[in-house]
Amino acid sequence: MQQTTNTILMVRPASFRMNEQTAVNNYYQQELSGMLPVTVNAKAQQEFDAFVVKLKAKGIEVIIINDTKEPDTPDALFPNNWISFHENGDVAIYPMFAENRRLEKREDVLEALEEKGFEIKNVIDYSKAEEEGFFLEGTGSMILDRANRKAYCALSPRAEEELFIEFCEDFEYTPIIFIANQTVNEKREAIYHTNVMMCIAETFAIVCLEAIDDKKEKKELIKQLKNDNKEVIAITEKQVVQFAGNMLQVKGREEQRFLIMSSSAYNSLTKDQLQKIKKHNQIIHSSLETIETCGGGSARCMMAEVFLKKK
Repeated sequence: MQQTTNTILMVRPASFRMNEQTAVNNYYQQELSGMLPVTVNAKAQQEFDAFVVKLKAKGIEVIIINDTKEPDTPDALFPNNWISFHENGDVAIYPMFAENRRLEKREDVLEALEEKGFEIKNVIDYSKAEEEGFFLEGTGSMILDRANRKAYCALSPRAEEELFIEFCEDFEYTPIIFIANQTVNEKREAIYHTNVMMCIAETFAIVCLEAIDDKKEKKELIKQLKNDNKEVIAITEKQVVQFAGNMLQVKGREEQRFLIMSSSAYNSLTKDQLQKIKKHNQIIHSSLETIETCGGGSARCMMAEVFLKKK
């Protein structure tokens, strides 16, 4: 099983703005005051396009799906939350916390991949859990170590434990569960997505250990990563706010490995952290300021990895 892919799916925004429905438990979102929605969307499109140019320049295959004006889906540019693609031909569709994010699920995304020759064997749809108020937001809620068949999940209103375990049984992953918190108005609140505080690459892992308040859980997490010979690179809570945990390793030309992140994440890293990362792979970073401010998500959230095989 491969941990990294050369192909990613991205959705170009059509009506991006701060999503009021997700802001209730995504503490990274902010309103851009005095900016018209149409300007916010235009800026997000510019950031998206510049990001794609950088990825393609390194030989990364980017499949772009255009979001539609109707229905209204302000967060459509974060597809990794509602869909994931697996090497055995399985596709998973996930239950989403915000009602307007459920509208992002589109049949034509699967059709577009099939048209490009990718083989889809099974679609496993967990959406029914939405009716009962249970959620698991894809590779936002879970970090998959595909090579070692482990799935890491920080429980939150968007990552329900039983659902996570069900996913792990269906897809044959060992579940590793913990709580990751951040300080909001002097209170410890659950971080809404695991991929904000953690990233797993082939030979290293970036993780905000400060976010895991339970000593036993923290110890277990480090043990699991080290058992798989991963160098653990710790980041701070302050760096998490700059989206330093929201990164993804992908393959470019000639199997070259790249760690993708936003410029905000890149600029928050120390010399020492950058040195450690660059021992393993090169870095691609792009400015995603508008997307991060209004969307409360960053580079990793914008990329759904395609591991499907071609026919």
